[in-house]
Amino acid sequence: MSGIEHANGHKPLSLAHLVDPNIGRAARPDPADYRFELPDVLRAVVQLRSQAPEDAFSSSYLGTEREGNAILVGEDNLFLTIGYLIAETEHIVLGSDEGEMTGAQVLAYDYETGFGLLRGGSSLGARPIELGETAGLREKDWAIAAARGGIGNAIKARIVSKREFAGYWEYLLDEAIFTAPPHPHWSGAALIDNDGRLVGLGSLFVQDAEPGGGPGAGNMFIPIDLYKETIDDLLRFGRRPGRSRPWLGIYSIEALGKVLITSVSERGPCADAGVEAGDVVLAVNDGAVGSIAQMYRRIWGIGPAGSTVALRLLRDGEVHTVEIVSADREKLMKSPRAH
Repeated sequence: MSGIEHANGHKPLSLAHLVDPNIGRAARPDPADYRFELPDVLRAVVQLRSQAPEDAFSSSYLGTEREGNAILVGEDNLFLTIGYLIAETEHIVLGSDEGEMTGAQVLAYDYETGFGLLRGGSSLGARPIELGETAGLREKDWAIAAARGGIGNAIKARIVSKREFAGYWEYLLDEAIFTAPPHPHWSGAALIDNDGRLVGLGSLFVQDAEPGGGPGAGNMFIPIDLYKETIDDLLRFGRRPGRSRPWLGIYSIEALGKVLITSVSERGPCADAGVEAGDVVLAVNDGAVGSIAQMYRRIWGIGPAGSTVALRLLRDGEVHTVEIVSADREKLMKSPRAH
């Protein structure tokens, strides 16, 4: 898996202009400032490289070769990472700073939160990091954003906001953690509190990290509290139990209080129903929507995957109502081999 041209759906060089140009001067954590052994804690964050087959559903937008971080979180070589790094992958390698490498197997991917779980062939000489509590974090608190590479690849990051996050790919968190300055290797990075505990998992680079979604470069971390709520089910079933949410296969943005569909998955139910890029979503089952989060909640509130969703759309100045039989996104994805 060498010569990566795309990393997690992007060409790395195409993202360079998005990352704060002063990232090289970002403050590094000083081990003397902490009551725990910082180098030992950081050793739990390791390199992850994975490869998915060309025909995988996710390969069209994430690429086949992916690279990021994984975090040792439990005994028996249990590693936590961001799910998009391991979605439908067949080959996964973890590596330590000392050059030791081990293979890993996918145990679970929770589409609702974004967490992915792996079983490594070894711990790579690290000890599991202790899990903290996200609820205790406050805006303006300092933390450590850490990628593989020890202190040299860790920065001091401030919590700039804790708020709702709606992703364009039918994803919603009631509360996410936003930090600044942005870490350039955010995928699966660890957010560590001042007691050396893991409190968040790196998901995205964002340009609206400030409170209320104000402009500001940063990273979005998924709260570790959500992981603690789902870990038992993920280990047992490879997913959270119960009925899956309805999935439409649309990608959307908000503009001027409206929800605009920017693209439609060719393998999703909206494509079959005739929904098009450029359509404006006015309502879901007669309930008006003015934000992506509101649209998701209305869709998910209708029922499980397979439920019929009626979208009222504005297209070329005319209003249309389209009925879509929703799908289960997981059924389009290759399942973890352990389950």
